[in-house]
Amino acid sequence: MIDMGSSYLVAKSDPITFTAERLGWYAVNVNANDVATLGAQPKWFLATLLLPERRTTALLARIIFRDVHQACRALGVTLCGGHTEITTGLSRPILIGHMLGEVEKHKLVRKQTQRAGDLVLLTKGIAIEGTAILARKKASVLTRKLGRAVVDRARRLLSKISVVHDALLAARHPGLHAMHDPTEGGLAAGLYELARAGNVGLRIWRQKIPVLHETQAFSYALDFDPLALIASGALIVIATPETAGQITRVWARHKISSAVIGEVVAASEGIEIIDGGRVCPLRLPERDEIARLLG
Repeated sequence: MIDMGSSYLVAKSDPITFTAERLGWYAVNVNANDVATLGAQPKWFLATLLLPERRTTALLARIIFRDVHQACRALGVTLCGGHTEITTGLSRPILIGHMLGEVEKHKLVRKQTQRAGDLVLLTKGIAIEGTAILARKKASVLTRKLGRAVVDRARRLLSKISVVHDALLAARHPGLHAMHDPTEGGLAAGLYELARAGNVGLRIWRQKIPVLHETQAFSYALDFDPLALIASGALIVIATPETAGQITRVWARHKISSAVIGEVVAASEGIEIIDGGRVCPLRLPERDEIARLLG
C-alpha cells in the first residue's frame, strides 16, 4: 500500500505459470482479486507478456490481448502499459500481471484486526481454479472416468475465478476484519496465511466447507485433497458475527452463495479442523495438489 495522501494506492504483481489457456483473462483476474481483498477498487493493469521462440504467431498474441481487454472491461480496469517480447527457452507463453487499485484510507481492510469470536465465511466453494485447470490438463483421463458432461462443466468454471464483486460488497461493512482469496495451496494454505497475518487461531468445520461437485468428482478420480487445490474464485472473509450475517445477506441478494465454515480463536489454540467429530490440526500442504498432479 502506497500512501497517496487521502488514499492508498494498492499495487500487486502475479505471474500465470500453470496454464497457457485464457492467459490474459487469468492474469487480470488473479491480480484484481488480491487488490480487492484489501477493500480497494482495481483500476489500472500492466502486462509483461513473454512469448516462446518459433511458436509464436500473430493470432496467439491477438487472442491473449483480446482476453486481457475483455477481463479489464468486465472489471472497469484500464490496460495502461506493459511489455511484450519473444523470449528464448520458453515452451509456452507466460504473462506477468501488475494491478493497481485505490482505496480510501479508512476503508482499507487489514488482516491484523482479526479477533477471537469472529466468524469465517467462504463464498462459492472450492476449488474453482484448480478444477478448471485439471479439466483442461487431464481431460482424457477424467472424461474416461467421469464422462464428458462433468469435464465440460468444469472447464467453464474458469469464467468464475473473480472475487472482486464478492470482496467489494463485503468491504462496505465496518465489522469486516480480513479478506483473502485462497490460491496456491488451496483453502488449507489460505487459512494458514490468514491466521498468521492476524496472529490468531482458527477452528474450521470440515462438513461446512462447500466443495464443488466437479471438484469432489475429480478428487475421487485423481486421488487428491480438495482443500489443497489452487482455489481462486472463492473468497475467505473474517467478520464479527453480526457483520457476517449482514454480509451473507448482501451476497445472497446478489446471488453469491456462501457458508460459515469456522470461527476465530486465540492463537494459542492453533489452527484446527473438526471432521466428523474428530478434532485435529489442519494440515498445511507441502505443495499445491495441482503441482503434484501436473508434475
